[in-house]
Amino acid sequence: MATATLRIWRGNADGGDFHDYEQDLDGCTVVLDAVRKVQAAHVNDLALRWNCKAGKCGSCSAEVNGMPRLMCMTRLSDIPVDEPITVEPLKALPVKKDLVTDVSWNYEVKKGVRKFKPRPPDAPDGTWRMTQDDVDRVQEFRKCIECYLCQNVCHVLRDHHKHDEFIGPRFLVHVAALEMHPLDVEDRLADLKNTDGIGYCNITKCCTVVCPEHITITDNAIIPLKERVVDEFYDPLKRLWRAITGKKQKSAP
Repeated sequence: MATATLRIWRGNADGGDFHDYEQDLDGCTVVLDAVRKVQAAHVNDLALRWNCKAGKCGSCSAEVNGMPRLMCMTRLSDIPVDEPITVEPLKALPVKKDLVTDVSWNYEVKKGVRKFKPRPPDAPDGTWRMTQDDVDRVQEFRKCIECYLCQNVCHVLRDHHKHDEFIGPRFLVHVAALEMHPLDVEDRLADLKNTDGIGYCNITKCCTVVCPEHITITDNAIIPLKERVVDEFYDPLKRLWRAITGKKQKSAP
């Protein structure tokens, strides 16, 4: 039976500090198990979120040894226990208490994204026709569990606090799922440029690295959206085409 020191941040919006707790790890396989043992044995009022314990709800997001992770999917066997295991709340979101952060900003951002708008049915029976490739393309984005680890690691939000100007990688994935849907005809490019702040992203790929669902956020969602914005607003040939023909050239997929 191993014993480890868990260095857990305790506090609220007004401030806080780390506290060390010695805890045996008998029966613990992941960090969430160890933190819950600390809660049961030492500090019953320790605030943390968890639900499924299967890596599918996104509730137990935290920073473990400085890395944004799901506590329920961070195995103790992958962490050296001969030194303190540091557990702290996500830094890009306001702290409510201990390991619990206020995620309500994300819900407000999602409300501002233009909703799905289907094109008229194109078959006599009132249904649509689409290729399997088009269907498959957006399935990756639908795996998102809204753990907000990508939001937390994004330097635009974490270091520069551009929450009023940038929707973050999670919602760029959401926009990509809508924009690339084979039936959607809504135009969100002006929003991406003017209010969603896609220009702030400098494609460091840190969001892709931390995604527990292994969504290729940068390459498959953000970069294609950037290309569409450039085609729409900055490509001189396409602007000339629109000026001559009065028609909008279809963006690249």
